[in-house]
Amino acid sequence: RRPPRSTLFPYTTLFRSRIIKFLLKLLRKSLDRSRVETGVVTFLCSLVKYSLYFMLAMIILAQFGVTTSSVVAVLGSAGLTLGLALQGSLSNFAGGVLILLLKPFVVGDYIVDGATGQEGTVSAITIFYTKLLTIDNRIIMIPNGTLSNSSITNASHMEKRRIDLLIGVSYEANLAEVKQVLAEVVKKQEKVLPDEQVDIYVSELADSSVQMGVRVWVKNEDYWPTRWKMTEEIKNALDESKISIPFPQMDVTIKNQ
Repeated sequence: RRPPRSTLFPYTTLFRSRIIKFLLKLLRKSLDRSRVETGVVTFLCSLVKYSLYFMLAMIILAQFGVTTSSVVAVLGSAGLTLGLALQGSLSNFAGGVLILLLKPFVVGDYIVDGATGQEGTVSAITIFYTKLLTIDNRIIMIPNGTLSNSSITNASHMEKRRIDLLIGVSYEANLAEVKQVLAEVVKKQEKVLPDEQVDIYVSELADSSVQMGVRVWVKNEDYWPTRWKMTEEIKNALDESKISIPFPQMDVTIKNQ
């Protein structure tokens, strides 16, 4: 004889819960095989998980004799109330969806948030927040609503970047000689891309110096090491060539009464 329905209820609920866990595990494996980005995998798994558990809750309520239409009506009114109370959270949720769909950045990119000025490497994109790992090993949580409504600088998206340096030299310096010194420093840089254009030019005639500009192209991962190395070597090369670099000075005159 078939056991009473009340006796089978815990087993059927447990069975359905295991099915949900199995489906989630299967979904994650399929997404990993498809090489979908980590942020998208996390978001989709969370969305499917909550949706399946909501359906399970509705099935359980139906077994207790609760009509789903009344539950939907109650949830609709409660959802409206919560929506008004949680406008910020809903904005972050919508921002997370836009970020995952439009992909202005992905996990591993180095970004700068134009609204807050925070910058770092994207370590995770959750439903409501994006986690940034700074260069000094701090975690910054930025709401997705803020990121989706502000300008974002993605420094890792392109394969190559241009280094722009401005060097001030004295008005007494021979500009042709200065250009030659700068060109020699650029030639020594192994990370500079040889197929890209190199520009060495007079940028501006400033109040107390002539601003010389240097533009070179490097791979994205070589940007900061090459920039730091070039800055140091330019200073040393100008010193060796007896080309002065002006700096602010103040003359103080003391009059004796």
